[in-house]
Amino acid sequence: MNTNPQNIAVIGASGAIGSAFTKLLSEKYPSAGLHAFSRGGEHRIDYDSEESFAAAADTASKDGPLDMVIVANGMLQDGDIIPEKSLRELSAEKFQRVFEVNTITPALVAKYFLPKLNKNQTSVFAVLSARVGSISDNRLGGWYAYRASKAALNMIIKNAAIEVAKRNKQAIIVGLHPGTVDSDLSKPFQGNVPEDKLFTPEYSVQKLLRVLEERTPAHSGKCFAWDGEEILP
Repeated sequence: MNTNPQNIAVIGASGAIGSAFTKLLSEKYPSAGLHAFSRGGEHRIDYDSEESFAAAADTASKDGPLDMVIVANGMLQDGDIIPEKSLRELSAEKFQRVFEVNTITPALVAKYFLPKLNKNQTSVFAVLSARVGSISDNRLGGWYAYRASKAALNMIIKNAAIEVAKRNKQAIIVGLHPGTVDSDLSKPFQGNVPEDKLFTPEYSVQKLLRVLEERTPAHSGKCFAWDGEEILP
């Protein structure tokens, strides 16, 4: 990856991981333009409006192409929507909401932000995914909507990498698994997590940024964990 990005965008910048990315990137690359998008932040984005995605991409690339885009949106549970333990707990409403946040939103971000990536040097588009989106690694079952939404997201990442490589050979498009991060998203599910495997957002983001710095276009279309391990489909 280009280790001196000049123009950066973070989508979902108000969440635990998104805000940690924003802080770390602003400290690490103080001379870079940094556009942090969220529903209520300085750079606002309406996740229910495709026009808002297009406008955000135009805003972020106004002064030059993008060297790094981080998509940090995601949901595991929200109110009555909690990970399912069995088929009995499935509902269309749960699936629609989880897919809207975890799959559709990143796909629409990709639609408008990928064409804005720098074509003259290496650039990266990274999306928060999850190890539980791996079909081959699924040994416990459950969490139907969440697992399926992340598996679908990983396919979108792969598709986008294939398409973009035809016109931008230096683009790196990857999924990132941040580990179990101490955040509102994971709080109800931290009970069985060993203490040394429950990460602060800052620690996770430091590790993820190192992973990104070590990626090349040959890694595009793949998904990597916080420790650099590739997560198989």
